[in-house]
Amino acid sequence: MSHMDSTTMPPVRSQENATHIIPTDRRISSQILLGDEGRVVIEHKGQHYLLRQTHAGKLILTK
Repeated sequence: MSHMDSTTMPPVRSQENATHIIPTDRRISSQILLGDEGRVVIEHKGQHYLLRQTHAGKLILTK
């Protein structure tokens, strides 16, 4: 097993930062993403997910 000190470790994004918007995050309008249908299928690692907007304007992602 090799020894890695803090100077050789890759940066780790903490859970706290994972849920907060940072200036370098990509942005796309939900209207553009969802289109006139209000829904889009997202392919991720061979799986399909449905992102849709509810009548109340919320977003729901389901597998």
